[in-house]
Amino acid sequence: MTSKSLYLCLMSQDARADEELSTQNRARILGLDYADTSQMAEKPLYKDILSMSELRNNRIVPLRVDQSNILFGVTTSTSQVTMSNLRARFSDQRIAFAIISEAGFRDYMHLYDPPKQVIYQDIKINDSGSEQMVAQVSETLNQVRADDMLAYIVEQAHSVGASDIHAECQRDNVRIRFRIDGVLHPIAQLTYDKYRLLVSAIASSANISTASSEAQQGHIAQHLRMANGSEVDINVRLETVPTINGLDFVMRLFNMDQSMYNLDRLGLAPAQRAIVDDIIAKPSGLVLVVGPTGSGKTTTLYSILNTLNNDERKIITIEDPVEYGFPGIVQISVASQNSQELNFAEKLRAVLRLDPDIVMVGEIRDNDTAKTALQASLTGHLVLSTFHASSASAALTRLTDVIGQNPLFVSAIRLVLAQRLVRQLDGSLKQPYQPTEAEVAKIREVIETLPAGVDRPDLDNLQLYKAGSSPDNPYGFKGQLAIRELFRMTGEIRTLLETTHTIISAQDIEAAAIRSGMRTMLQDGILMVCAGQTTLDEVYRVVG
Repeated sequence: MTSKSLYLCLMSQDARADEELSTQNRARILGLDYADTSQMAEKPLYKDILSMSELRNNRIVPLRVDQSNILFGVTTSTSQVTMSNLRARFSDQRIAFAIISEAGFRDYMHLYDPPKQVIYQDIKINDSGSEQMVAQVSETLNQVRADDMLAYIVEQAHSVGASDIHAECQRDNVRIRFRIDGVLHPIAQLTYDKYRLLVSAIASSANISTASSEAQQGHIAQHLRMANGSEVDINVRLETVPTINGLDFVMRLFNMDQSMYNLDRLGLAPAQRAIVDDIIAKPSGLVLVVGPTGSGKTTTLYSILNTLNNDERKIITIEDPVEYGFPGIVQISVASQNSQELNFAEKLRAVLRLDPDIVMVGEIRDNDTAKTALQASLTGHLVLSTFHASSASAALTRLTDVIGQNPLFVSAIRLVLAQRLVRQLDGSLKQPYQPTEAEVAKIREVIETLPAGVDRPDLDNLQLYKAGSSPDNPYGFKGQLAIRELFRMTGEIRTLLETTHTIISAQDIEAAAIRSGMRTMLQDGILMVCAGQTTLDEVYRVVG
């Protein structure tokens, strides 16, 4: 037994001793006998005396029974009417009563009606969509207590590599799905009675209201011990929204392994990595990482921060919420917009007075935050942030919509990086095939638009790959790859933005970026297809 286990055991024994002493004192006040069931070496069960429902509802258990005598153990909540009825019912025997503690009563109930052993079914990717697995997991969830449900769902989501957990209220039940490698898979169906318990446990942990008519955000970071002894660390971002059938939620899972956040593990092409390294080596400027929700923006930002983190730099982040904790980085949480606390822009202004070298703003959401970030990047700070946009060029037009025509624009922005995630083929299962003429024509059309200096694949002898299948991985994909486009504020883009005083379209910016050497996300994805890393369908599913 470990020292921690011994300590918990001693604490439990002390608590039980205190409860027995309190019960003994209570019995003395009531003028009844007292029985310490914790000291009983044997606890015989007399199942033919009273039914289980009578034992549980009346809070009474037979302690000793012979032909002439019955000693019942009662609790302080057992009624006098119950004891009178028992005397009348067993009039042929001498009936006596002794008060026992609540813990003693629970011990007897576990002996008379042992709790059913819950088998925590492991969710496997190959079974996650099958009716049998959904039924098994649903049965497991409907048997366990509410906090065990949360821990079990999160534990299983981590084990299959899920990024998100979705709960969706339908007419007759609640559907639980995991997003794995960007695709949703059905996992379980819950009754509404059980779902309400789960939502209550989640709401309590995340400090949100189950009665709110508005969408809410929360964060759960705790360590839980399940009934089967498993210990689970929960670190999730919670989003809820009321629907016509109930409260839906999505939980984004955070991976706390710091080694995962490293530029070397981002899969940047050599030319892309050289650009990123050059930009972040400079002491000032604004770096934007853009893309839709779930495209890996935060992972990219943290990988950059982790690379820059050393004793010579002061790094401060402003996030809502703080998703990953890193030693050596000052991290500040920003409350949701509906609170009265400081917002991103106000906290950013306060942070700049702390003399940071590098600042990360979790997300540019409004005009005030955008202008403050631009000002900070011009006054000797390297500012990193995310922004929701469909492409790198669209990010500039959207930023213009947010802050208007601003001369700080061109001088402040150093790098815009847009990305999406595609599923990666399982290298041990992928199947080679000869592409059709139509597929080769599509690929050729994209390859011919690549900027100069990019190696082009041999399309005359092109071999593509499709997803294979196995009992362990019927989908044929394993993990995700980021397809990216990035440009620096140089060349034709800078000239375009400095000399044009009317509204500039995303298409014009993209064309200027391509002429300056940018490789688009579509081009990046097609090169991965030609390299056998993913499929054409997957690239077009994500990029369009």
